[in-house]
Amino acid sequence: MSEATDRPADGDAWARACAEDLEAEKARRRERQGPPPGSAAEELRKLVDAVADKVSSLQTPLLGAAAQGTVQQIIKQAKSAVGPVIERNPEVFDHIAAAGGELLAAYRSAVEGQERRWTREAGDPEGTKKQAGDPTDPRDEPPAAGEHIDLD
Repeated sequence: MSEATDRPADGDAWARACAEDLEAEKARRRERQGPPPGSAAEELRKLVDAVADKVSSLQTPLLGAAAQGTVQQIIKQAKSAVGPVIERNPEVFDHIAAAGGELLAAYRSAVEGQERRWTREAGDPEGTKKQAGDPTDPRDEPPAAGEHIDLD
């Protein structure tokens, strides 16, 4: 038997090689693109932490030391209130994020439909006349040489 037709002693060698290649490709992508986004709950926790850090880093001379301490206390209370809610209900935030995506798709659909109605010619409510961009539309043809172009 030739080496090309010999079967390896390990029947899972192909599966193992594929898994290694897949892991190597995932590592390359993570290196290029950074870590993938987490769940909606994790992203909310990161947002709360980032906002808290930013607010606490603001040093305004108008507030004074007492007000700065109050701001720090409010930030701590907000973080301690949000944390347990996120921990107990992480799937709720995934549903809220999905609902937001659906609302955005519905809004786009409504806006696109309205834009189509706005861009139709005023005397053509059914949109039966030729539209700009139609290859047979004479508005798309360049003017003949020496032809006057009225810009009004």
